[in-house]
Amino acid sequence: MSARFGVLGPLRVLDGGGAEVTPGPAKHRALLVALLMSAGQTVMHDRLVTAVWGAEPPASAEAVLRVYVSALRKTVEGIRTVPGGYLLAVDPEEVDALRFERMVAHARRARAAGRAIEAVDALAQALGLWRGRALDGIEGELRRAHAVPLEELRLAALEERVELDLELGRGAELIGELRALVAAYPLRERAWAQLMHALTQAGRRSDALAAYQEARGTLVAELGLEPGPELREAHERVLAEELGRSVPNETPPDIADFTGRQAVLDWIESALPAPGAAPVHLVLYGPAGAGKSALAVHAAARLDLPDGRLHASLRDRAPGAVLEDLLRSLGCPDGAVPSSLDERVRLYRSLVAGRRLLVVLDDATSEAQVRPLLPTGAGCLTLVTSRSPLFGLEAARAYPLDVLEAGEAVAMLARIIGADRVAAEPDQAHRIVRLCGALPLALRIAGSRLARRRGWTLEHLADRLGDERGRLDELSAGDLAVRSSLALGYRALSGDERLLLRRLGALSSPDFAPWIALALVGRDGGRVMESLAEGGLLQERGLDRYGWHDLTRLYAAERLAEEEGPASAVLAGAAGEILDRARRARELMLPAEPGSGLTLSHTVERDLATARLAESARWLAAERSFMVAAVGDLHRARLDEAAWRLAFYLTPLFELGAYHDDWRTTAALGLESARRAGHRHGEALLLRSLADLHRAEGRLEEAAEALRAALPLTERGEVARTTLRLGLVYRAQDRLSDAERCFTECLAAFGSGQGGGADPRGSADALRALGELRADEELSRRALDLYRQLGDPRGEAATLLDLAALCLAGRRTKEARELAERAAGLSRRLGDRLPAASASLLLAGTARAEGRPEAARAAATEALAAFESHGDRRGTARAKLAIAAAALDLDEIDGAVDALACIMGEFDALGDRRGLVEAQELALEARRRRGLR
Repeated sequence: MSARFGVLGPLRVLDGGGAEVTPGPAKHRALLVALLMSAGQTVMHDRLVTAVWGAEPPASAEAVLRVYVSALRKTVEGIRTVPGGYLLAVDPEEVDALRFERMVAHARRARAAGRAIEAVDALAQALGLWRGRALDGIEGELRRAHAVPLEELRLAALEERVELDLELGRGAELIGELRALVAAYPLRERAWAQLMHALTQAGRRSDALAAYQEARGTLVAELGLEPGPELREAHERVLAEELGRSVPNETPPDIADFTGRQAVLDWIESALPAPGAAPVHLVLYGPAGAGKSALAVHAAARLDLPDGRLHASLRDRAPGAVLEDLLRSLGCPDGAVPSSLDERVRLYRSLVAGRRLLVVLDDATSEAQVRPLLPTGAGCLTLVTSRSPLFGLEAARAYPLDVLEAGEAVAMLARIIGADRVAAEPDQAHRIVRLCGALPLALRIAGSRLARRRGWTLEHLADRLGDERGRLDELSAGDLAVRSSLALGYRALSGDERLLLRRLGALSSPDFAPWIALALVGRDGGRVMESLAEGGLLQERGLDRYGWHDLTRLYAAERLAEEEGPASAVLAGAAGEILDRARRARELMLPAEPGSGLTLSHTVERDLATARLAESARWLAAERSFMVAAVGDLHRARLDEAAWRLAFYLTPLFELGAYHDDWRTTAALGLESARRAGHRHGEALLLRSLADLHRAEGRLEEAAEALRAALPLTERGEVARTTLRLGLVYRAQDRLSDAERCFTECLAAFGSGQGGGADPRGSADALRALGELRADEELSRRALDLYRQLGDPRGEAATLLDLAALCLAGRRTKEARELAERAAGLSRRLGDRLPAASASLLLAGTARAEGRPEAARAAATEALAAFESHGDRRGTARAKLAIAAAALDLDEIDGAVDALACIMGEFDALGDRRGLVEAQELALEARRRRGLR
């Protein structure tokens, strides 16, 4: 029997009888390994010398080598002298590494043939050949050259075996093994993904999600990178199972003192569709204050639909904004919400298609507002409340709500103030009901007054109600009844409470935080707001947030007009606080541009409690609707200075959050206010804001027109910054000479100190733009240095990406990949999804240049998802172009040709000539290849 050799662990040689005859001297072992790892092949003298002695062999190396070979031949047969070197003739079955490779190949053939169990057994046997680290004890280049590939093959075989075990449902048995594997190789994403799969199979989904977070934390800490596609997909699969099991329950809590309405409750329950039946849509309509919302909430609490309840307060909100909230409630991640209304409708219908849900749409104003929000899933029920019957809503049934029956109204009052008090004065209880017109809102306000003032008798309140002249005649119209009932509650308030309630009437926002009360009435505003909530005139909408019924808001606005005059005076007093908070939130989100100091409103510094308790993005999420409404309030009040400044401050907040609808609304109002005020500089800044929005959405000609209109209006300190933006638009339009002229002018202006001193950030921006345009690496590196000196990580990430593009164009793919990865890591840590997507797109280019089309497609697909979720049309088109290029490299020619036809149309619509040329060239290549097949 011939000798057997082991390299899958420490070097081991066994003779024909099984006795170990492993060479002792380290150089003898190194020589044997060099021959073994090229068994059957000639190994030249110089390679053997390097393997034994490294880069600096002795002068007598070749002579000594012959001595070592002679010594080895005493225990190892088959070492032959051949011209120029030596050859080890050995049976491949006698070398464990070769045997391992053969067994793995056999396992893979078995797997391809569908023989999973055979493949698992073969892989297990192959892995059993390992005794430790490959070539353990052998050091230097020899080990690096041979052990690393062997270890990688072992890990691949192990992961393949685990994958097969998972396919066979053996996940619970693998958890310990996989835990050890990720501990040994914490950066190996596939092992983490398999661990998550195994935990999920074992029913431990929460542990699987925790494993993802652990893996992600390790990757970010060690590499500055987010998880790759395989690990993210594993996470999404676990999340999908979790979401499939989770049941949203968003309807407000049931109303403890709800009374009556049995007939309509029975009607709703009888209309509940059976599982699998067509969805049903019901409309509850009636006058303001009739209790439509309360009825919908109470009915929802009585219904049991297996997949949960969704709730949305519509008011005058656009369907797209409501859909964004509903999609997130259904588990759609922030970045995955589409930008267009049609895409949101399609995604919403897809998500509800397999669910049996109850959807409550409160306070609808029109059929057009409701239609996109109706669920299409079989067995779903929709409850819509509105002042209108919405007769134009297809396939909907409507039920009119009037005032309460007398007995129901008395019972409602008893549940609010206590049955004992009603029993003590039953006639007065009926009198109160009659004076309130049995309108639920009026009864609730009257009952709240009695509940708060235990010393009042029912007769006392009834006498007060009786003083309202003409009340009963006006109650038939509904709206006057609500106004009179609200007046009763208003008059029962303290002076501070009345002051705050009516001043809140200057605002159109449906909700607000206590800080606005401070701006309206002073330091006790928060306490007074709590008191109004306790009295039922405001409702809590979460932690430190309040809202109110629209009728209460309208009544407060009327009281303000009658008692203090126009709302503009109140808004003028609160504008400073609103502007200050918006400005400070903006500074937290983005470093201020040097020129923007000219636009700041210098207000008294105050605590930004909300902004300091949470990051500025979260503060914006809470205050966004308030701030958008505030721009409209200031604009309507003709407080034009404050309106355009607030719109300007909000621009970067909307840009980073991709709230394009809010951006468009506020910028347009701000621009109108600036023009109305004759403030040329404000008009220029808002035109610039609209230009940024147009550029973000790919409307380049509109962006250029806005910037050209802004330039004659712009103050000296902002001219260069506006010109720089115009250059960026020209660059995107492929008007290179115009872009270069703009960038060169800006660089001179920023560096020469025009407009109040040198502007290093402006210089960095201009250097970066000019470096990208001219493909000048020196200019880009100067920009990078400036950004780092300024402590601007966003500028640094963008410039790293520019440098990566230059390296890629120069075929320095390794350097390009490293720079792009650094840029991606920075952007992800900052939470900047669009720049991170741009980095992924460039990584797709480097992968393609390195001959890795699958990796290129994966990176481009990742970028595409981000661009689409943010409505970035240009980025979307470029990501699709990269995917088509990868498909062409993978010989998927027909798919590439079809995709490129659409992509060329997109670039043409965008006015992106450079992108169009690239797409045309790729299309020609694709057609040429198709013709050759």
